[in-house]
Amino acid sequence: MHQYGMDAEVAAMAVSGLLVSAVVPAAIHATRHRAVWSRLSVPAAAALPGFAALHAVIALAGQRGDSLVTHVLLEMLLLGGAVLFWLPVLGERHRLSDPARSVYLYLAMPLLDLPGVAMVALGHVAGGLAMITAMLPIGLAALRITWRWVTTEERLAQAQLPGE
Repeated sequence: MHQYGMDAEVAAMAVSGLLVSAVVPAAIHATRHRAVWSRLSVPAAAALPGFAALHAVIALAGQRGDSLVTHVLLEMLLLGGAVLFWLPVLGERHRLSDPARSVYLYLAMPLLDLPGVAMVALGHVAGGLAMITAMLPIGLAALRITWRWVTTEERLAQAQLPGE
């Protein structure tokens, strides 16, 4: 592939991954008390597999070289799916408990990386690796939620111990 084309592919995959893994959750977190999120929220059992499938189809379809308009429309669809994916973690309605949010995000990480692995296998190494790398904030969110859950449980256990 021509160098400019590869640079554009890498940039597009990195931007797409960062929008899904960092920008969408930050926007939801900043506006989590808005009523719109409760109306859009779906249960985690639908959000995770639905988004994983949508993400795979869009990531792999993006390798076909369609028009810019098609790429923009697919990216908008992906962002809408990302909102539904993040609402069980960050929203108020259908919000998972801390242990369930940890499991949800830990399950999501390999599922959302599979399209990147497929891209690498299909010869789009730089774009696939850029997407996988850009999705790392999901793992950081999982670690943060797990750490908060564990420290909260520890604090509660310490508070229940007889006076020292």
